Amino acid sequence: MDVSLDRNALKAAVACHGSVARVVILAAEGSTPRDTGTSMLVWENGQSGTIGGGALEWEAAKVARGLLQGGEARQVFKLPLGPGLGQCCGGAVTLGLERFDAATLEAVPQTGLHARPMLRDASPTPPLAVARAQTRTRNGQIVETHLSEGWLIEPLASHKKPLWIYGAGHVGRAIATAAKGLPFEIVLIDDAKARFPDALPRDITPLVSANPADAVAHAPDEALHLVLTYSHALDLEICHRVLSRPFRHLGLIGSDTKKRRFLKRLGELGHGEASLARLICPIGNKALGKQPNAIAIGVLHDLLEMDAETGAGQSEVRA
Repeated sequence: MDVSLDRNALKAAVACHGSVARVVILAAEGSTPRDTGTSMLVWENGQSGTIGGGALEWEAAKVARGLLQGGEARQVFKLPLGPGLGQCCGGAVTLGLERFDAATLEAVPQTGLHARPMLRDASPTPPLAVARAQTRTRNGQIVETHLSEGWLIEPLASHKKPLWIYGAGHVGRAIATAAKGLPFEIVLIDDAKARFPDALPRDITPLVSANPADAVAHAPDEALHLVLTYSHALDLEICHRVLSRPFRHLGLIGSDTKKRRFLKRLGELGHGEASLARLICPIGNKALGKQPNAIAIGVLHDLLEMDAETGAGQSEVRA
């Protein structure tokens, strides 16, 4: 179980929803559904991840949405699961809630630890425990999420590749589901909420957009893009926008014929040969078949084989 702060997931959620609340278990006593460090993200009309489901999660999401309305940026409270919420677990959890937007996200480091005052009476100056935890991290030791003198100290999750999937149809859902446990942070984009599965793994951020092509502007420069919508016209527009900005990879579902047509149209839109050469179509492995799960296996295999260091140097605008 990943019980560290995932900055990529947080950044993607903020890009999609503007402001989100993060709920993290600060302490777990007795019998509880999840351990210390487990977290979820909550926004106005949705959430990603789980801290255990049931009444605990419902109450936490309600408080988190209240946090999004303004007032305090952080809040800590303790819930006894049995008498407090009527759950069969006999333990208690202490929850920490924080509101994040583009500005507050800047305070979260890329690697290492994120330490910040969580309780109202916490000193504004980091306690000695923060320096000690940072030293242990630099020495390769594991530091777990914990509160110390009112400060929350959390390890940052190891880097995951941002994977933006346009189209929540059969293939898009298959790729997103098959990627569970792999080093990808997924944003699944569609213009119809009904296409999304009822339950999504915590590493997937759903984004409902009237025009999925508009989401391209919010992707990080190192993003991997997979274009799999129901519309050739929409696929073309998404490809055009990706090719017009920095990106790591662009894959398009379709046939060799579709690729030739797209290359012609994209060329007419001003993209040069070097840029067009980066469009991968078809995607997957033909030998595995055309079933969504087979396509997903082929696509993810190809993405895992990509050299992250070499690929980072290819993130440039091509016209």
